[in-house]
Amino acid sequence: MEDDLGELIYLADPPGTSGHVVSLRVLARPAPGGDVLDCEFVVETETVKGSFPVYVTSDDLDDWEEAPGALAGFVSWLNSGRTVQFKIKPVSPGVIAVSVHDGPSSQVTVSVRLFPATGWIDDQRARLEGVRRLFSG
Repeated sequence: MEDDLGELIYLADPPGTSGHVVSLRVLARPAPGGDVLDCEFVVETETVKGSFPVYVTSDDLDDWEEAPGALAGFVSWLNSGRTVQFKIKPVSPGVIAVSVHDGPSSQVTVSVRLFPATGWIDDQRARLEGVRRLFSG
């Protein structure tokens, strides 16, 4: 993975806690004129570490762009059935449940509760802007 490609999604517990992390890493730039990013969801807990390959299209990014505005409530993304599905649900103040479901392939679902840092929604917006720049440069 090229270090400068980054992560479209990065949700993590604060340092010194459980250490749960859910991220969507960008693995490769889109082909010139292309609209597909090679990515992988990575889920890390005390007992589970797994990754799920996923291709994210520019249309998927458009859908994700709408999600941060709704992150105070339930969000479900990548629902087409062609790839891994991603969900975020508030559980209580300061706590979210995040799940990654690999429906098309392994049928595995990994769900974790996270205590994201203050400003996590703005961080997701900034990450999206950074990933969108991969399509233009």
